[in-house]
Amino acid sequence: MPSKPPSFVRMITLGSSLAIALGAQTAIAQEMAAVSPWPDTPTSRLEALAILQTLNADLLSNASATLTLDRWCAAHKLAPKGSKIVAQRVRGQDKTADTEIRKLLAVGADEPVAYRRVRLACGDRVLSEADNWYVPAKLTADMNKALETSDVAFGRAVQALNFSRTNLSAKLLWSPLPQGWDTGADLPPSAGAPLALPPFLLEHHAVLKLPDGTPFSALIESYTSRVLDFPAPHLPAQ
Repeated sequence: MPSKPPSFVRMITLGSSLAIALGAQTAIAQEMAAVSPWPDTPTSRLEALAILQTLNADLLSNASATLTLDRWCAAHKLAPKGSKIVAQRVRGQDKTADTEIRKLLAVGADEPVAYRRVRLACGDRVLSEADNWYVPAKLTADMNKALETSDVAFGRAVQALNFSRTNLSAKLLWSPLPQGWDTGADLPPSAGAPLALPPFLLEHHAVLKLPDGTPFSALIESYTSRVLDFPAPHLPAQ
C-alpha cells in the first residue's frame, strides 16, 4: 500500500475530516436509514472483508474510480440494468486550493484551480463522496463545460485524456473482524441481527496525471457502506 507523504497527511488532517463531516450529512442519514442485507455472523463478516478488499484492490489498480464503480454497480445489481454512475453535485462547500493542493498539482499561486464536490450515485445508492481539485487549463473546453454545467462524473468527462492515477494513500475505515483475528483472536459471535455498517468504509487519496506525467487533479474519495448493499454470498455447506 502506498505510503502517505507528510505534506498530504497534514492537508488531510486539517481539511478532510471537516469536508466529510459537513458534506456527508445527507449520505450519513441515508446510510443510517438503510438496513444492511448482511447477517451478523462470523461467516458473513469474513465475506464482507474479502469483498471490501476486492473493491479496494480494483479501485487502486484502475485509473478511473467512476468506471470501476460502473462495473461494481452492474456486477452486484445495485441499480437497473444499464445504469451508469452519476455525479450528484454538492454546492456551497467550495474549498480553495491551498499550498499543499497546489504542490500536488504542480501549479503556482496564480494558476486557476477549480473545485468540485460530488456524490457518485448508482441509481438511488450513493457509493462514494469525493473532493476534487483540478486544473482547467489541462482540460479541453468541452470537458470544462461539462464539469461546470452537468452531472457527469469527472472520470467519464476526462476519459479521453487517457490519464493515469497515482495513489497517495488507501485506508480501510472499518473492518468487520477484530485485530488479530488471523492469529487466533476470537471472532464476534452471531448476533441474530443485521450486520451494523458505518457510513464510510474506505478512504482514498490520489492524483490524476496526463500521459506525460503532468498532474491535473487531486482527489479525496470516501466510499460508503452502500457498496455492500447486496445480499451476502451464499456459501455451500461443508
